[in-house]
Amino acid sequence: MTKKQVEESIAYLQGKGFEAPEVGIVLGTGLGQLIDHIEDKIEAHYNNIPFFPLATVEFHSGKLVYGNLHGKKVVVMQGRFHFYEGYDLIDVTYPIRVMHGLGIKHLFISNAAGAINPAFKKGEIMLLEDHINLQGGSPLAFKGVAQFGERFVDMSQPYDKAMSDTLKEIASQENITLHEGVYAAVVGPQLETRAEYRMLKIIGADAVGMSTVPEVIVANHLNLPIVALSVLTDECDPDNLAPINIPEIIEVAGKAEPKMIRLFTELIQRL
Repeated sequence: MTKKQVEESIAYLQGKGFEAPEVGIVLGTGLGQLIDHIEDKIEAHYNNIPFFPLATVEFHSGKLVYGNLHGKKVVVMQGRFHFYEGYDLIDVTYPIRVMHGLGIKHLFISNAAGAINPAFKKGEIMLLEDHINLQGGSPLAFKGVAQFGERFVDMSQPYDKAMSDTLKEIASQENITLHEGVYAAVVGPQLETRAEYRMLKIIGADAVGMSTVPEVIVANHLNLPIVALSVLTDECDPDNLAPINIPEIIEVAGKAEPKMIRLFTELIQRL
């Protein structure tokens, strides 16, 4: 990755009308309905954007969508990239750098995750207050990183406190159960064993997934304020572990998504 490549991606999108978005949003597995709320949409498919990776996961549609959401210009990633698809972490986070270059001032991330904390139930939402990176790498571990910013990035508070506090306030007003917790990012794509779920609980994880953390690291590298929500799609109790049911996970994500959309759209209005 070079600055010139990022600049070419930005120029292409600006040529399509992606002008000065204020908020960038990354939509996770099964979480595509937010797109329906955007007005005056302009779309750019990933395979047409110079130097963009291509989406390979069937639950992700693979395009950037620009438009108006409650009076704010937004750019939304409908379909994200995962380490388990064979991309490196620089590719996975490339769109964050492009959205930042387009002008976003805030980044919202969503994901589907498994609940490790026994007090958290499927269909509920967790606000990320911290994370554990178990993906065995960093999107900042490359030779030319200094041209993009400081190599040694502080991660003492990776998620923006002001936006997180506002989300908690909104959840309370809207009667939405919003847990706060620690998200563990693993490589995948296989799901965890019973022993791995026990380990994750011991090291302090409240939920587990296969995304988000690389994007959060890059957002911090760019000094971009970020909030992230996990839609909890299954309960990972190692003593009562049922075989994984992917269609059910997608269904649970879809049912919980309107709550996530309410939280994000209300937050956008309050920025």
